[in-house]
Amino acid sequence: MNDLAIVIPFYKIQFFEKTLTSLSSQTDKRFNIYIGDDASPENPRPLIEKFSSYLKFNYTRFQSNLGSISLSKQWDRCISLSNDEPWLMILGDDDWLSPNYVECFYKHKSEFDDVNIVRYASYEIDFSKKRRSKLYTHPILEDAPQSFWRKCIYESRSSLTEYVFKRTVYEKYGFFDYDLAWCSDDHAWLVFSEEQPIYSINEAFANIGVSSMSITGQDHMGLRKSIVKIEFYKFLLKNYSDCYNSKQINFICGRLENEILGNRYLELSEFIFLVKLRFNFFEWYQFKKFLKKVFRSFYYE
Repeated sequence: MNDLAIVIPFYKIQFFEKTLTSLSSQTDKRFNIYIGDDASPENPRPLIEKFSSYLKFNYTRFQSNLGSISLSKQWDRCISLSNDEPWLMILGDDDWLSPNYVECFYKHKSEFDDVNIVRYASYEIDFSKKRRSKLYTHPILEDAPQSFWRKCIYESRSSLTEYVFKRTVYEKYGFFDYDLAWCSDDHAWLVFSEEQPIYSINEAFANIGVSSMSITGQDHMGLRKSIVKIEFYKFLLKNYSDCYNSKQINFICGRLENEILGNRYLELSEFIFLVKLRFNFFEWYQFKKFLKKVFRSFYYE
């Protein structure tokens, strides 16, 4: 039995051939592919048939579009198509993998049996499929909160495709249903890890598509993303503040404050929550900066 299920929530066909090409080019074919078509107006069947001599597909077309309502629930119903493979990955329909991706999974498998999450190196690629970033690599073992911290300060990047996770931990927690599934992956890695480190494979990589067709590249969704960030930062600070030092907490508090004050006033409960955190991780300059931001927002209104 193959240990790895590669789950593809399909909607966009423009770069899908490259995705399938990367799967057919894998040097180790010990994986099962499950494609969940989210009632797309574009038909992937000709492409799937083109690659059927190289790969075995499990293709299902759903009769209703769910991704526009809840993208994380679309991920869930695509995962439900899979069998009992102990490891899962969700591959974007505009992303592709290096040829040694699966080979490295099995090569290192004995090293990460005791952790719940495996992460690969990654590039970002643009609309023309040219690389728009450096290769992001990671410490071999890293706590999930510190992994998110490196993303916060732009030393790292993170999305869904470059992660592989245990089915057991997914079934225990599931994905949190944020709007647009924005931050749902960050939330998942914090929870799925169960305080165990993330294991990283840097000798293989994922190419992550960022274009006007992807949620990441759509600037007009800024307000919806901002509202999710507020919810996510609150979750992070309420549940993982003991994983960070005072500098990091004050930085994350600043991110939360900026997202809130960029859209509305602080609610009283939010003000109290932030004041308590600022006191518990006290830095006079940061606390004064926080008060100035709050008073300035009232003054200018």
